[in-house]
Amino acid sequence: MKMTEENSCGGSEITVDDVKNLVQKKDEIEEQIKVYFDVLEDQGVGVEGPLVDEEGFPRADVNLYQIRAARHNISCLQNDHKAIMVEIEEALHKLHAREKAKREQDKTEAQGEAMEQQLTLPPPFARVDAVTQGSPACGAGLRVGDEVVEFGSVNGENFQNLQNIASVVQHSEGKPLHITVIRDGQKAQMSLTPQRWSGRGLLGCNIVPIRR
Repeated sequence: MKMTEENSCGGSEITVDDVKNLVQKKDEIEEQIKVYFDVLEDQGVGVEGPLVDEEGFPRADVNLYQIRAARHNISCLQNDHKAIMVEIEEALHKLHAREKAKREQDKTEAQGEAMEQQLTLPPPFARVDAVTQGSPACGAGLRVGDEVVEFGSVNGENFQNLQNIASVVQHSEGKPLHITVIRDGQKAQMSLTPQRWSGRGLLGCNIVPIRR
């Protein structure tokens, strides 16, 4: 009996809904088996009990046709039950294998993207080695260890020394500067506005050049 012909095609992918349908069919088979067992119980016989009396004649106290039909149907349904249990096991195996393969593929793609991003990141020219709490730099999200690749108009191509950054800061008081840094191997961008605050300078951070 082909209970799940639509799921047996080699080219189709097993889905969670397919597994749910198989389980539902298994439950239906078990319910049908129970119904036929109830028939045998009502007749006072089991699956193997004799249907003839001591003299070898058909028993007159039971419905022989009903009993034989119930036994036959139980046998067929039990075979169907074994078959669908195998299908469920195979479907779950395929489903888990596909999910595992997908996780591994996603991990590989993520690693590839990270490597690609690292290869395309511009080289930093300075590093943040101190950020004061409550300062403009702290409020902008700048962190200790951030490697600077762009500070306003200053970048790796035109950077010569820290005076370049100081000049940009002095001429940009009250104006937002676009800052790009490398943090944990990834590019991070923020807006930093040089301004007066309770501490020294206009930024509240210390930046040192990176020796090449």
